[in-house]
Amino acid sequence: MSAVAADLRVALFATCFNDTMWPGTPKAVVRLLERLGVRVEFPMAQTCCGQMLTNTGYARRAAPLVEHFVDVFEGYDAVIAPSGSCVGSVREQHPMITRLAGDPDLESRVEAVRPTVFELSEFLVDVLGVTDVGAYFPHRVTYHPTCHSLRMLRVGDRPLQLLRAVRGIELVELPGAEECCGFGGTFALKNADVSVAMGQDKADHVLETGAEVLVTGDNSCLAHIGGILGRRGSTVRRLHLAEVLASTEGDVA
Repeated sequence: MSAVAADLRVALFATCFNDTMWPGTPKAVVRLLERLGVRVEFPMAQTCCGQMLTNTGYARRAAPLVEHFVDVFEGYDAVIAPSGSCVGSVREQHPMITRLAGDPDLESRVEAVRPTVFELSEFLVDVLGVTDVGAYFPHRVTYHPTCHSLRMLRVGDRPLQLLRAVRGIELVELPGAEECCGFGGTFALKNADVSVAMGQDKADHVLETGAEVLVTGDNSCLAHIGGILGRRGSTVRRLHLAEVLASTEGDVA
């Protein structure tokens, strides 16, 4: 593993919403990867992947963001992001956007970059070949698989493989785990009543588990479910997968 890690030129794609609202998550990714022997670069010019424009019906207007993404990240062996949603956008939406823009050169560059972009659990399990990352987290945890990671990226049980190997953890199954939490980005704004109803169902299931901590791989979903839990006065903590995997004996509360 160390030989593989040392040979890779790796960049962190923090994503714009993590950078703005949950900077602890990309920091946890860096701590985790460096512990595994990966040298992580953070290109300062990175910005939004364009998903919000695309999902709102303005895919052509996202083309400059796609080109900028390629400018920033081409040349790396691997680009790691703590977001199945944003990785899904890069791998699935960027080719569509460049076709709509009618830019064959950009389309070719996108095709070269997109296979190098990984969601965190994919990179750990498939590229580094590890499930035990040396984490320690002595808490009762339940895991919600997010829609984009599950249905678009098909990460399968990779996050669960990683969580099962964490020392001290008590991992409990979430009822209706594969049901959407109701966030869906702009869906939550355009269809607020439906979104909240779905989130209420998900929060009910989280509480059924008796878990101390709810874990997901996308902070946007975590914020949606967490907001509903918070309004109910729940004490369930909400953490990104990266923060659990980065935890060791020295920093666990």
